[in-house]
Amino acid sequence: MRYRSPMFLIASLVTLSLFWSDAVRAEDAKPLPSYVIKQFGEPPAIPEGALSEALQSAIQVAFVDSMAQSSWGPDQAVALEEIAGSEDPRVAWMISDLMRFATDRGLQTALAGAAAKLLGIEAPNENPWGVVTDHLIAWDIPAPPDYLPVKRAIFTSIVPGWDKIFVEGDIDWRHVSWGGVLIDDRPFDTTDDVCNCIPAADNPEVTSAEEATWLDDDDVVFGIGVNGEYRAYPRQIMEVREMVNDTLGGRHLGIPYCTLCGSAQAYYTDQLPEGIDRPVLRTSGLLIRSNKVMYDVNTFSVFDTFLGNAVTGPLAEKNLQLDQATVITTHWGTWKEAHPETTVLVESLALGRDFDFRNNRDADGPIFPVGDVDPRLPVHEDVIGVVTASGKPVAFQRSKAFVALNQGDEIAYENVRLELDAGGIRAVDADGSDLGSHQAFWFAWSQFHPQTALWAG
Repeated sequence: MRYRSPMFLIASLVTLSLFWSDAVRAEDAKPLPSYVIKQFGEPPAIPEGALSEALQSAIQVAFVDSMAQSSWGPDQAVALEEIAGSEDPRVAWMISDLMRFATDRGLQTALAGAAAKLLGIEAPNENPWGVVTDHLIAWDIPAPPDYLPVKRAIFTSIVPGWDKIFVEGDIDWRHVSWGGVLIDDRPFDTTDDVCNCIPAADNPEVTSAEEATWLDDDDVVFGIGVNGEYRAYPRQIMEVREMVNDTLGGRHLGIPYCTLCGSAQAYYTDQLPEGIDRPVLRTSGLLIRSNKVMYDVNTFSVFDTFLGNAVTGPLAEKNLQLDQATVITTHWGTWKEAHPETTVLVESLALGRDFDFRNNRDADGPIFPVGDVDPRLPVHEDVIGVVTASGKPVAFQRSKAFVALNQGDEIAYENVRLELDAGGIRAVDADGSDLGSHQAFWFAWSQFHPQTALWAG
């Protein structure tokens, strides 16, 4: 930990145990939805073009030099005042980035005040970083010129392992923030190696259903079936691992679980184009609108966790898109009854913990900034999401779909058909073939698929 000044007390690092009017928006930008204006108000006017030399100099002093020097002093305070008076809301993104790591109350207050002045909002007293960042996202404030180098300087001074992560690519760096944990950069098949991170499990040990006496029938599991072989991934294990690299039914899989999105997904990491080795997926410690940012530890290529495509690095240059397998969210008792031959991850992988973030930490909504949320459903409503043959994303409200399917009703959208499976729901094609669906919170599905259709029920 480089910052030793009280002004830059970095929480959690060493204690972690394991929307504007057409007049001011760019010509090609779309007007903001009315619900965004209702919740966040009218956005500020945004200047165009390069930053002045004076503003660039102030940015250097406040955001780059302060991190390199591990201190915040009078020069930084003067620079922040100049930034706050620049009338350029774009620079508020850099303030937000610094706010994420600065926990000293005096510095937080100063940063929040500067950002609020730039955005034309009241300076927040509670959760200042979250309030500022939510406004930036919801209003779609553009990033300032040369944004990434400054953001990179801030983040990589905290976690050196991020230097290979913060590179140009098909990723909106404005929305990337720190999730409070460190990068898992351990090589493949090092499940048991201790790290100050969220440790992925590689080639996890499994047992039969009969041997899994530690699981209660009402425990939530994520069930996957590949080529007639079935395996259950208990939520209490996935809560502490968040990533599994496994082999099932003769296929390699990368299985990320985002506790914040209520979403377990499964990506095939084999049968790839020639010249591409199996990606080994890891947790970066970063988030993008409250969704985990995963990467390949071998190439440091970042993937869009929700969409499965590489967005930076060598694998992005090769346009790698991973195919999905269906993940069934259900209960252990129902899953093992439907698939008595199933295997299940061993209890020791839970590391002695039994988290239920959904009903505890995340019960009142997303704990990290997400900006605006499509109001058609509550933020934490469970949906079954899938992409149709025409490329149209569609979400099915799980509670309504479950009732309808149990009544024998048909649920269809374009080529997609829903069916019950072991107490959960899967999406299949008109011919019955698997479409790679999964369950997620509405806020997550709708923000990564902003043009999603919503089944009316």
